[in-house]
Formats: sequence, C-alpha cells, structure tokens
Amino acid sequence: MGAAAEQAAEEREEWGGVTPDAARRLVSAAVEAFAERGYHATTTRDIAGRAGMSPAALYIHYKTKEELLYRISGIGHEKALRIMGAAAEAEGSATERLRDAVRTFARWHAEHHTTARVIQYELQALSPEHYTEIADLRRRTDRLLRQIIQDGADSGEFRADDVPGTTLAVLSLCVDVARWFSSDGPRTPDEVGALYADLVLRMVGAPAGGPGGATGKSG
Repeated sequence: MGAAAEQAAEEREEWGGVTPDAARRLVSAAVEAFAERGYHATTTRDIAGRAGMSPAALYIHYKTKEELLYRISGIGHEKALRIMGAAAEAEGSATERLRDAVRTFARWHAEHHTTARVIQYELQALSPEHYTEIADLRRRTDRLLRQIIQDGADSGEFRADDVPGTTLAVLSLCVDVARWFSSDGPRTPDEVGALYADLVLRMVGAPAGGPGGATGKSG
C-alpha cells in the first residue's frame, strides 16, 4: 500500500463516525490546516481548498470554523476517555492497569499526533459552551487515571504521596508526545508507548519484576 493510500485508510479509521464523506473530508482538512497554521491563522477557504471543495460547500456541513474545531475536539477527547476507561475498568493490579493506560494513551498521541496536537493545543479557541463540554471530558479522563494511581497508592504498589499532582504529571507527559512526535523519527508509536509506560512505572516506584511489570515482557 502506498503512502497516500495508507493516509486515506488512517483518516477513514480516525473519522469513521463522521458522515457523509464530504463532512469527513472537511474534518480531515481542518485538522491538517489547524496543525500547520494554527486555528486563528486558518480560514474556511483554506479548509475547503484542502478538501477539494468550495467555501460555500463547507457551510452546508459546518456553520462556522469553530464548529469544525468542536467536532474534532469532541471525537478526540471521547477517544481519550475510552482509552483511559478501558484501562481503569480492566482486571489486574494497579501496576498492570497503569502500564496499559499509559502505553495506550501515549501511543495514541503518537499515532494520531496531528489530530492530538490540535485537540490539545487549540482548546482556547472553542466557544465557552463548547469548551465547557470538552473540559468535562478531560476531567473524566483525569479522574479515571487518578483512580488507578490512587488504587496503587492504597495497595502499596505505588509511592505517590500527591496523587492529583502525579496524575497531572502523567497526563502531561503523554499529551506532550503530540508536540514532538514525527512519523519520520527514530521511534514508532508502539516504542513510544512502551517507553512511557516504563518511565511512569518508575516514576511511581512500581515493582519492576512482577508479571507484566516495567521490566517484564508482554505480548
């Protein structure tokens, strides 16, 4: 499969819930434009042009540029919430759940670094109403990770005197992947996920030698 076909396949997977096809093309084009130029420097004409459409056609699907950003932010943050929720609700020790949460969360920010850069760093451009909705998704994601870390602290698996502060540090570490990751860089998304999981377990003083621990082998 060529590079163009691979990119198209990734976009279909990432934005599969956006219909019809024209709306999906606009979302994909907006992500590219916002990531490259920033939200405020991007015009609706820029977005429509990247999608191969006229500016008038854009307004059939999205009333404003901000509505596009809201749609992108909602999808991205709901995905983040599902990732964290799956790890928090899984069976296993706090160490295993934290490892899985960080590995998957960091890997997603690498695999979808362009989208993640937009949803994480353009939040202030949302309307107050939309920002409130997205902020709620972020708080729910925070609470899920915080509970995993709290479970580990309560069980003695983790050394985390400041659970809220530790949670913030872990989330910040993973989110920042979107800022620096490059598909042409030396690490794959899987390698980034594995590295960050190991670093976070070391950060909280988790046992390294247990099943699936920081130095253990996992499938």
